[in-house]
Amino acid sequence: MVSASGTPSMVEVVTRLVGEYTSKTPQKLKLIDAYLGYIMFTGIFQFVYCCLVGTFPFNSFLSGFISTVASFILGVCLRIQTNPANVAVFKDISVERAFADFIFAHCVLHLVVLNFIG
Repeated sequence: MVSASGTPSMVEVVTRLVGEYTSKTPQKLKLIDAYLGYIMFTGIFQFVYCCLVGTFPFNSFLSGFISTVASFILGVCLRIQTNPANVAVFKDISVERAFADFIFAHCVLHLVVLNFIG
C-alpha cells in the first residue's frame, strides 16, 4: 500500500526488507546475524537484570557486560570481513583468516574478562 503522499507504508518496507534479506543474504552471514542477535539479547538481559536486581558483584556485571559488547563488536567485524559485497575492500583477507582473527580476539577478550573478575 502506498500512502497518499506516494511513500510506501511501514508494512510494505518491512516485508520487502525481510524478503530481500532471506533471498539475497548468504547462509554464513545469516548465521553470524543470529549470533549477533543472541549477543545483543544477552547484553540487554544483563543490563535489565542489573537495573532490577542490583549490582552487588559489580565486577561480575561489568565484565559480563563488557564481554557482550566486545563480542558484538568482534562479530560485526567478522560479518563485514566475510560479506561477499566487501571483497574489494578486504581482498588480502580470506574468510578463514577473518574467522581465525575472530577466534583469537575472543580468546584474548575472555582472558581479560576472567582476569578482571578476579
